[in-house]
Amino acid sequence: MGDAAADQPGGRGRTTSPAERLAEDVAEVVREEVRAVRTQLADAARPAGLGFVLLVAAGGCAVLGVGAASTTVLRMLEAFLPRRLAAAGLTAGYLAAAAYLGGLGLDRLRSAGGSSARLADEVRDAVSTTAGRVVPAGSSAARDEFRR
Repeated sequence: MGDAAADQPGGRGRTTSPAERLAEDVAEVVREEVRAVRTQLADAARPAGLGFVLLVAAGGCAVLGVGAASTTVLRMLEAFLPRRLAAAGLTAGYLAAAAYLGGLGLDRLRSAGGSSARLADEVRDAVSTTAGRVVPAGSSAARDEFRR
């Protein structure tokens, strides 16, 4: 007669109590489920990874497209304005658009409330501090350039 525990799956030839067998069986089921979930996640991540790479590539192309459009607008402005004035006008337009869009974004964050509102206030303070340093330096450089 053989030992009943040795004949059981997972008994591995040694005598185990019913609690130990149950623990081993549960551990094996958990291992199988973890393997299945890991496989499912890996299968799901592959297309998502490719999608992420494609979105990054699309973003890069968008940045290049905006750069090319900016160069085109600058060349068009240079057709009837002096080169420096065309560049300054385009720069001023970009800065005005950035300030306007940034203000809209901060207003949206502030209206969201909570931590978003605190973030909006911190960003606004940081921008104000930076602008307080940069604008006088830029104005001085522009005055010096026009005096030449």
